Amino acid sequence: MKRIVIAAPHSGSGKTTVTLGIMAALRRRGLKVAPFKVGPDFIDPGYHALVTGAPSINLDGWMCPREFVSDSFARSTADSDIAVIEGVMGLFDGIDGSSDAGSTAQVAKELAAPVILVVDARSQARSAAALVSGFAGFDPGVRVAGVIFNNVASANHERILREALAAHLPGVAVLGCMPRDAALAIPSRHLGLTTAEDNPLSAEFLDHLVEVVERHLDLEALLNLKQQKLPALPQPEAEGGRGGAPVRIAVARDAAFCFAYPDNLRLLAEEGAEICCFSPMEDAALPDGIGGIYLPGGYPELFAAKLAGNEPMLQAVRQAVEAGVPVYAECGGFIYLTQGVAGEGETIPFVGVFPVRTRMLPRRKALGYREIELIADTVVGTKGTKARGHEFHYSEMGEMPERIERLYRVSRKGADLGLEGFRYKNCLASYIHLHFGSSPGIARDFVGHCRAYRTRSLT
Repeated sequence: MKRIVIAAPHSGSGKTTVTLGIMAALRRRGLKVAPFKVGPDFIDPGYHALVTGAPSINLDGWMCPREFVSDSFARSTADSDIAVIEGVMGLFDGIDGSSDAGSTAQVAKELAAPVILVVDARSQARSAAALVSGFAGFDPGVRVAGVIFNNVASANHERILREALAAHLPGVAVLGCMPRDAALAIPSRHLGLTTAEDNPLSAEFLDHLVEVVERHLDLEALLNLKQQKLPALPQPEAEGGRGGAPVRIAVARDAAFCFAYPDNLRLLAEEGAEICCFSPMEDAALPDGIGGIYLPGGYPELFAAKLAGNEPMLQAVRQAVEAGVPVYAECGGFIYLTQGVAGEGETIPFVGVFPVRTRMLPRRKALGYREIELIADTVVGTKGTKARGHEFHYSEMGEMPERIERLYRVSRKGADLGLEGFRYKNCLASYIHLHFGSSPGIARDFVGHCRAYRTRSLT
């Protein structure tokens, strides 16, 4: 099937806007678009889903084994016309400076996908061809097949850009030149763009974006980029005993809790979970008959007053934790389980099962890939289990009391980052977003614990 990777030399080049425009335009032409995002990102996939009507799947070659990445890609493209894969940061940026692990380039090579480079042409002309030449020749395994120049100032600017690339890189097609247009800006906040839940993009915005793409990009040339044969990708080994008796797991899903990998939910469902979404902001009670709770990340600090005002839900979650219901919480979900968010002179109260307060910082507190090893048996795995994920937040918590168990030994590229992953009763909470695809036993064990709890509660 057709597949393209939208990449860039660096963050801020405009690749998300260009990607959304291409996805929306292709969908309006009647094509079924399978959206993907390289790397540990939750915000861009939300916009992909908004414009394509399909969940956007994260592809990450560092967090997940190659077999899992290929399987996830195959599952999500089975009945699609084209896969549009948005890259992360710069094309070759990943976990370090010596390998392509975690980079857009790694995914492009594994899927033999042509790369379209989005280049911010603001304040450069012929030099843009030198930049593209460097990217096109950096890794022979990556095929830069086309370029989209962004922030083009005038017709003369466009002419110079096209002439320069044609003269020096005739094998790389100029697929279009996007003009400078302030109307296409998407608002941002401390973790990147605003979320699709918070800023769903108006019909007027999308109409204008598609109009600009149709006018300034050569979509026919894009659709006709030469496609190499998809390599014979390794498939994951079949696991015995998957499924089992169904068990209902409550998953927080609203504007405050919108950061969950679709593959995490899929893996839970394959192990027998019935995913029951609920809103900690709007609902007065947890779903009936649940055996466990999953509190993913998001922006609880932005909705702190509304979350705190929903006392019935705070009480319901508190009672579930005290009753021993298996709970897994990460980042924003972890914050929700603390005593609350500290403001100016007051604390906006949350669930409070972890005896610390959270405060927001003006600068980023943590960013990067993480590997964890369990130092004891938990609801997501047995002692010695390893898994991978990432950490990205602008908040910090007070010192956790020693009586609260630490269950994660955290590292990055072999460097010990200390202990994290806090347990209270059957509740495990951490700042780290784990990708269940990095260690499929996570989903199996969590569902198993939820099933066992539900069975006990009925006897």
